Formats: sequence, C-alpha cells, structure tokens
Amino acid sequence: MRFSENFIQEVVDRTDIEELIGRYVELKRSGANLVGRCPFHSEKTPSFSVSPTKKMFFCFGCHAGGTVITFVQKAENLDFPDAVEYLANRAGLPLPKESEQNYGNTGVSRKRVLEMNLEAAKFFRACLFDSQLGAEGMKYFHEDRGLSVATVKHFGLGFAPNSFNLLTDHMHRLGYTDEELIAACLCGKSQKTGRAYDYFRNRVMFPIIDPSGNVVAFGGRVMDDSKPKYLNSADTPAFKKSKQLFALNFAKNCCAEKMILCEGYMDVIALHAAGFEYAVATLGTAITPEHARIFSKYTQKVIISYDSDDAGQNAANKAMKILGEVGMDVRVLKLSGAKDPDEYIKQFGAEKFRQVLEQSKTGFDHKSERILSKYDLSVGSDKIKASGEICALIAEYWSAVEREVYLSQASTLLGLPVEVLKNSVEQIRRKQARAYEAKQSREAQASVKNFGDRINPDAAKDPRAASAEETVLGLLLIFEEYRNSVDSGETELTEVDFVTDFHRRVFAAIMRMHRSEGGLRHELFGMEFSPDEMGRIEKTEVARQQLSKNGPEVFRSAVRVLKDARKQESVKSGSLDERIAYLREKQAKLHKGKADQK
Repeated sequence: MRFSENFIQEVVDRTDIEELIGRYVELKRSGANLVGRCPFHSEKTPSFSVSPTKKMFFCFGCHAGGTVITFVQKAENLDFPDAVEYLANRAGLPLPKESEQNYGNTGVSRKRVLEMNLEAAKFFRACLFDSQLGAEGMKYFHEDRGLSVATVKHFGLGFAPNSFNLLTDHMHRLGYTDEELIAACLCGKSQKTGRAYDYFRNRVMFPIIDPSGNVVAFGGRVMDDSKPKYLNSADTPAFKKSKQLFALNFAKNCCAEKMILCEGYMDVIALHAAGFEYAVATLGTAITPEHARIFSKYTQKVIISYDSDDAGQNAANKAMKILGEVGMDVRVLKLSGAKDPDEYIKQFGAEKFRQVLEQSKTGFDHKSERILSKYDLSVGSDKIKASGEICALIAEYWSAVEREVYLSQASTLLGLPVEVLKNSVEQIRRKQARAYEAKQSREAQASVKNFGDRINPDAAKDPRAASAEETVLGLLLIFEEYRNSVDSGETELTEVDFVTDFHRRVFAAIMRMHRSEGGLRHELFGMEFSPDEMGRIEKTEVARQQLSKNGPEVFRSAVRVLKDARKQESVKSGSLDERIAYLREKQAKLHKGKADQK
C-alpha cells in the first residue's frame, strides 16, 4: 500500500531542501536559487540549481530534476516509498502502518530486504564460529590470511557452508518466503526442479554495509577452484553495486585528508587491521562515475593501490580518469616487492607501507614513468613514440596550469624544448575538439528528431506533435489558467489527443491533481513517475519558463497541432473518401491562409 498524499506532502514540507542537498553538494547562493556541481554526473562548471522556494532541483547538464524525494531516490538508490520513509525518519515523522506493506517491482520492500540481510549475516557469522561448519572458513581467515578474531568480528565476516539449503531453511523458519529470498539475492531457483537453493555456498562471506550501518549485500570467496572466485550480490531493492564501497561505513569517520582505493576485500581488511582505516574497495566491478561522486562527498584526495600486474595498472589508469573528472587529487601507490597492499604489509610491515604511502605519485608521474619504461630514449624512433604518448597524456588535462607544469616536466624527461612539446599538445587538443564538436552535432541532429529518447521513445514517430505536447505540458505545469481552461471544457483537450504515451501520462496526472483538493503538487508525480521521468517533467517546465512567449495563442496553437496530428492518424486508418475529404480541408485552409496574408 502506498503512502497517502497528505503524508507525502507533510514529509516534503518538513524537509529543508537546502540543508538536505547541501549534505551532498557544496551550494552557493545565486539570486533566489542555489548552484553547485551536479552530484549525478561529472562536471567542472556548476550547472546544478536548487530552488528553496519551489523545493525543486534541476541540472542543466544532465537534466536530472524533481523534488526532495526525487533527489533522495537518485542519491541513495531508493525507490519512491523508501525515499519517503527515509525523509520521514529524518524529519521525525512516525510512519503510518500501511507504509510497511510490500511494494516495488519485486513486491519486496527495501526494509524487508535489509531485515533478511541482517538475519543472513548473523547466520553466516554463526556458521563461521561453529567448530564443525566453519572450520575451513576460520582457517582461511586466521591461518591463511593472518586475521585476528577481533578483525573478523569487526568486519562481521562469516562462512556459507557447502549446502544447498542450510540458509534457505533457516530463513524459512524465520518467516521469509522463497520469493523474498530471491528478491534479496540470498537464494536462487532451480530451472530443473523449481526448488529454491542457497545462492552462496562454500564461501567465506563479506557483508557489505552502507554508511548508515545497514547490511545491504554480500560478497563471497569460494574455498575451492570453483568459478567465479568471488561472487557478489546482484542489485536488489536495497543495493546497487555502482553506488557502494566496501568498508565505507568505517572509512567515512577518518578519511577527510585522504582515502585509499583498493581492488579487493582482503586488501581493505588488511589495511584497516594495520591502522589505515580510510581504505575502501569497489564491489567486484570497475570504478564508476557514481563511485567517484561518493569519494568527492568524503575527501578530496584518493590514493589508488591496485595490483602491480598489467590488469591492475590498466584499471588504475581508468580510475585516475574517472576520479579526476570530479576534481579529485588522485595519486597512485607503487609497491615494490609485493603485488598488493595485503602482501606488502605482511612482508615489510605497516610503518614501511606508511612511508610508501607518503611517496605516492601523481597520475601524470605514474603514467609517464610507465610510458618511458617501454622505450629507449637513445633511439630516435623510440623517443618519437614516447614523446607522442606523453603529449597525448598531457592533452587530456583540462587545466591549462596543469598542462604547463607537466610540459615542463616532460621537457626535462625527454630532453626536448617545451615549445615543441606544447605545439604537439595543442595540435592534439584541436583535433579532439573537432571530434567532440562533430559528435555534439550528430547528437543534436538525433535529438531534434527525438532518436534514442529512452524516456519518451514515441516522440520519434511524430517530432512536431511531440514538441507541441511539450509546449502544452509546460504551460499547464506553470499556469493555473490553462489548467482551468482544459478542466472547464473551454479548451477541448483530452488524453486521446496526445501522440506519445509518456506525455499522455503526464497530462493525465496534471489534470487529476488539478481537480483534487490539494491542487498541483510536484512531489506527488513521484508516486507514478521514475526519477528520470521526474527530471524530464522538470525540464519541460524549466524550458518553458525561460521563454518569453507563453500567452494564450501559444497554448491554442500547440493544441491545434495535437488535434491535427490526431486527425491525421485517424484519417490514415479511415476510408478513401475520408482521406480525400481531409486533403481538401487542408488545401482550403492553406488557400485561406495565403489570402489572409494578402
């Protein structure tokens, strides 16, 4: 059962949008609004705007937008009811009983998944400390990896026995169904027998805990040679791997100066045990822009400590680029004599690791060293290749100051004049700019025709009608008089006049709210529209507000376009006589228009 409209409105009214979003974004006053860098895409120039009076936000770069509820949905990876509950708890509002019913695509709430995960974590931990069931897991943690019992308990580590039904049976006894366990990614369903089975088997278990202390997912390392070596929870109503970092629940308390980004669970645990409690790792996936924006919330400096093999170094290069795009100070740790932090600390100790940490290199130093290691600069052809790669590297930096600094360093490394290298860098940047402009042009042309529109795919069928629909909706969202005109029948406009399904749904929602006692409330759109759709609705309103001509004739003209589009569609499926009559009517209107112009 969904929350009542009155409760949703009270949650929004009790939420200070400036204070809420200010926890994620550094906002600065700009007239009546606040601006900052968008938390939902990487940008250097602020394009994210917050309106405290309207309690709305909108990004002019990625077009994310909506209410405080929409913001929490996107920032915390929650669906609408969970976001309402999050804000209600934050505002100290007691939840109505009906809010505890199941909902969502899976029919299982985030709250229910979190309850199951907590019980599963307790089960895995009990198995690990069982002398018979968990002997192999305890041997791995204690003897093979050198973890103390205190560290094992600190991270809530556990063990999933090599059984198809131990966890499933345990969860059944607690009242959870197969459908709920599948939704939480705790069990699977056999295609042959249709029976549920434990998803994690014969694995040491690593609970994934979010910054609020909730167990949101699990990672498991297998005890034999089975594949995959590491198995992670799939996305659930409580978890999205691209928005979580392992051990962030601990690291967030001591990472203001810097954070260490590792590849795996054990590297992080080893670092924490050695006193480096600001280490985290991604969850079995490459770093994403979402991860980068999480880092930017907690610190300004990230030291990448990936494996020293080629795969690890290639991953480090990608991470440097993504973290750099959100303005992070990115450094790279080079470990000699060990492949990863866990192994290095075991061999050389924590103090030696601390010294190496202080000597971490900038992204440019790390990459340029790798480039130069491939070539013999005493050979002309090698020197040319090395110069080309380093110039291409420098060209990637957005800041002119950074480019000047690195050009000076490159000149010393390569023994070439700065101006020669600078000319090569600028030539590369001009070529990149031309390629970017060509790409933007292609995307703009496709956008005009509405190709690739995921939110409103029907728009490509009739771009003119879709544009008219946007005009109508923008005016309806802003001006009550147009809503009154439609409601009274003065303007004949109904859902069937809309060509696209998305705009038809928005129109129906606008008019339904207009006729209700509470009137048009943007937060209520979230009950039936996704966060991306909310962004499109907000974009439609913002785009309309920026236009000077919003008078009745603009509204009537757009409505006429919709009526004509509907009539054309009707004529296409009609008889020959109907098509001929329609063409004659069009010709008559055309001749009349020309006559009026004379």
